[in-house]
Amino acid sequence: MFDNLSSRLAAVVEGLRGRGRLTEENIADTLRQVRMALLEADVALPVVKQFIDAVKARAIGMEIHKSLTPGQALVRAIHEELVRVIGEGVRSLNLRTQPPAVILLAGLQGAGKTTTAAKIALWLKDRERKRVLLVSTDVYRPAAMLQLERLGQQLGIDVSPADSSQKPVAIAARALEEARRGLYDVLLVDTAGRLHVDDEMMQEVRDLGSALQPIETLFVVDSMAGQDAVHAARAFGAALDLTGIVLTKADGDARGGAALSVRHVTGRPILFLGVGEKPEALEVFQAERMASRILGMGDVLSLVEEVTRKVDREEAEKLARKLSKGKDFNLDDLLAQLRQLENMGGMAALMDKLPAQLAARAGALPQGNEREIRRQIAIICSMTRGERRYPKTIDGSRRRRIATGSGTQVADVNRLLKNFLQMQKMMKGMGKGGLGRMMRAMGGRLPPGLH
Repeated sequence: MFDNLSSRLAAVVEGLRGRGRLTEENIADTLRQVRMALLEADVALPVVKQFIDAVKARAIGMEIHKSLTPGQALVRAIHEELVRVIGEGVRSLNLRTQPPAVILLAGLQGAGKTTTAAKIALWLKDRERKRVLLVSTDVYRPAAMLQLERLGQQLGIDVSPADSSQKPVAIAARALEEARRGLYDVLLVDTAGRLHVDDEMMQEVRDLGSALQPIETLFVVDSMAGQDAVHAARAFGAALDLTGIVLTKADGDARGGAALSVRHVTGRPILFLGVGEKPEALEVFQAERMASRILGMGDVLSLVEEVTRKVDREEAEKLARKLSKGKDFNLDDLLAQLRQLENMGGMAALMDKLPAQLAARAGALPQGNEREIRRQIAIICSMTRGERRYPKTIDGSRRRRIATGSGTQVADVNRLLKNFLQMQKMMKGMGKGGLGRMMRAMGGRLPPGLH
């Protein structure tokens, strides 16, 4: 998100080089660029005006630390103001009530409410150790009820049965009773969406809110919706006592204005970000990290947390022990590494969290996209066990067989084997203290192309 703003701000440091301090005159052009970038990112005009005024007031005459240039100081002022705007009131999900805590999801059709309901349920189950019951009250789209049921089965989360011939309030009331009897900690209620805001829809959501008295009423909004998100936020904010926002599709090519605009219009904090299609692709919103990503500084902390959570440490230690004994890195080892990378959403998901300069360089490296990762997995899976362990046995006829079996070309198999041999050589150097020697030889510098 905010790629345009990120690239424009990259020039700020250069543009203010040599200036002793920040003044209204020397930051005017920079703030004009920031204003244009925010408007192009679909941020609502009143939000942009308020934001620029606040940055100007914060920046002019600010004490510049010795280690910062004026350009860096201005970026810092923008960063601090972004954190304040999008981070005001940010908190964790409130479950402090007599169980079951009721969470109601509302929003327009296509915002991703049903998927988000499953994601939050999984997050509550895995992170908070809560027993969750899901229910869909979308009587207009039986497919949504079926989708939730299937997601529940897939994730091991109970779903209350729903009949599209019943009224939404009746379905929700029965689910609430089931949650009480079954001693569930949380009841998560998915509501119907419409393509446009209308009175009938708003009344239905109001009735559900009155009947359930939810402790959290979350507005689910598509981050790619632009100005439509602002209009929907106003309508839902007037009809319901919203308590928080879930921003979906935050990993897409959205211009990102919804993050700032919806927060401003509703006056409610962003609690979660949907960052992919997989059920695990949900992040607790953290303003400091989001501001860093908006400004192209990356979100290395989220990346570290994701790697810590998803990388199989036992598998990694096993590989390290193998290499330390001088044994060869083989294609089975490469397959395990590729599957772990795929599990984390592929290179695109990881690069989204890297600082802009590093991401640009990493994107130029081989094996950079998800399709390529899946292709390599298919190629290795088409090999016999012996071929994976002893790649030198793979001659021309075997390569043709592997290509046919994986639905790829012989050239793809050749490319994978060539890259593998380079990796094998590098891994061999890391065994038996090779990594330490490599780091000493480099004098702590990054490899070529990454510094």
